[in-house]
Amino acid sequence: MRKKPKGTMTGTATAATTAEPTGAESGAASVRAVDRAIAILQCFTPDQPALSVIEIQKRVGLSRPTLYRLLQTLAQRDLILAEGDPQRFRLSHGVMKLSHVWLKGVDVVTLARPIVEGLRDLTGETAALFKLQGDRGICILECQSRHVLSISRGVGDSLSLTKGSSGKVLLGFMEPQCQSEILSTIPRGAERSRLEEEIRLARERGYATSSGEIIVGAVAVSAPYFDHHGSVVGSVAIFGPSARVDEQKLLEYSELVRKAGQQISALLGFEKEQPAAMKDAVSPHQFHPHEI
Repeated sequence: MRKKPKGTMTGTATAATTAEPTGAESGAASVRAVDRAIAILQCFTPDQPALSVIEIQKRVGLSRPTLYRLLQTLAQRDLILAEGDPQRFRLSHGVMKLSHVWLKGVDVVTLARPIVEGLRDLTGETAALFKLQGDRGICILECQSRHVLSISRGVGDSLSLTKGSSGKVLLGFMEPQCQSEILSTIPRGAERSRLEEEIRLARERGYATSSGEIIVGAVAVSAPYFDHHGSVVGSVAIFGPSARVDEQKLLEYSELVRKAGQQISALLGFEKEQPAAMKDAVSPHQFHPHEI
């Protein structure tokens, strides 16, 4: 028995017997084919990177001949790879080329702006986006509160990760080695112990808070966002005057920034689940004034 060449597809496709479609019919058929091809590509997930033709067919609901024709076309464009016996399909290197192009064009400020503006409009307080750069957090977007009394850091503002909620939450989620290097710059003592406890809490809860650490009379809450590798690359924050933002509001805002961080992470291609500790918000009875 002759073995089929590796990478080829098996299956049968019936010959078309109807007259060729014209005009609008042809255009509709083309659009439908594109939609079906996209549906096939979206069948694959990190949990199921390889699928049989039967598994794909169940997900897209196409006839076997139509499915094979589309798979063959996707394979010719290096978007699908057929391998093994029994035959299974997986995404091919052409998809990675497309992802590289997408990543090169990603502008986190443009992607996150509607989310950050939404936080400002929902809370009435200043909302901002920070980018991790070395051992510092840089403000790359700020939507200032419309209140007369408001808090503003300003785009371009750069501060150490050891100060403020935006810095501490970045410190809490960065790689242990990088975290240790930054902590080693602080002499051992009460200040360092307090900071270590704050970043531990930030990792547990999925957010960090601060009070008067950068601007006197200001309180802030921040959550991280991640890139497509799952590495922390920045934080999203809400800050306002302590005269207006009490403990209850800060607790409410903590959930808002956590969700905003998850949304921004998804826009950057991060599809994995958030760390288990970030799934459940801290309950009110766990929140104490001295932790702000």
